[in-house]
Amino acid sequence: MPRTMLTDQHWSKLTPIFRDFNIYLKPNLRLFIEAILYRIRTGCPWRDLPEYFGNSNSIFKKFNRWSKHSKLLNIFKLLSINADLEWIFIDATHVRAHQHSTGIKDQDIGRSIGGNSSKIHLAVDSNGNPIAFIISDGTTHDVKIAPDLVTLLDLEQTEILCADKGYDSEPLRNQIKVTKTKANIPKKSNTKTSNDHMDWYLYKIRHLVENTFARLKHFRGIATRYDKLKRNYENSVALACIFIWLPL
Repeated sequence: MPRTMLTDQHWSKLTPIFRDFNIYLKPNLRLFIEAILYRIRTGCPWRDLPEYFGNSNSIFKKFNRWSKHSKLLNIFKLLSINADLEWIFIDATHVRAHQHSTGIKDQDIGRSIGGNSSKIHLAVDSNGNPIAFIISDGTTHDVKIAPDLVTLLDLEQTEILCADKGYDSEPLRNQIKVTKTKANIPKKSNTKTSNDHMDWYLYKIRHLVENTFARLKHFRGIATRYDKLKRNYENSVALACIFIWLPL
């Protein structure tokens, strides 16, 4: 029997959420979620799922249907409503894309000297819990995706949004300031203006977003992208984020 990840406490928290999304609580639903968790935890191909979980082809087809309707993404968004939004930290990380994940156009897999890759652009709350993310190709600069990531965030209750020098952009700062949120983003060393606006204590707490990346990359199927379709990889990342929220 393969090692499973969901405790009874986790499942009791998920059950009412499934009802909210009109997901029928079939007897094998828990095994289905466990199968997806096993797959992203180990990074194995779908066809190599242990027989304990059921027919691997049926599990993949069901997961593909769920991804098409963004069910796991929507569950993640619902769980993240309880986030502490006083401070928000954003950053991005590269994810190597396996050679078998390529072959379909417009799935946000970039090619460079280092190989095929994607990026996870992530926002976390004051406690380091994930609240929003975007998948892009690995060659896109962080600051180009940042405006879209900020748009996904509800900044009404946020005092400070913190990011590193890679997000040094006046249009981005202005977008954040419009919401009456302070942009705690340092200027690059080649600029003429100073960093007097910086709260360096909060800047050091940026490690919270790095810690969340580390937790997500405990899942081998997240640390390396094996999914051909962007939507499938997005929903895999969403499930990993859900698993971070469940114990809270």
